[in-house]
Amino acid sequence: MSELRFDVYGQAIAIVGGGTAPGGWRAFVVGADGKRRPADFVVPDFVAEDELGQYLADLFHESATAARGEVVRIA
Repeated sequence: MSELRFDVYGQAIAIVGGGTAPGGWRAFVVGADGKRRPADFVVPDFVAEDELGQYLADLFHESATAARGEVVRIA
């Protein structure tokens, strides 16, 4: 099971699992202390790994600011 991390307009998000794996993707919000808590959104199973950044950008585009205007994969 893999974990991918993204900076989503200033908020660290971890995505675990895989779109084709049993159970699909699981999303977590990563706090400043590194602890994770379940996120309050769902990533559909059909979203491919290379589409996760774009999916998160589309989902949270209203959170974008001039200083934080993009979603970046950080790990």
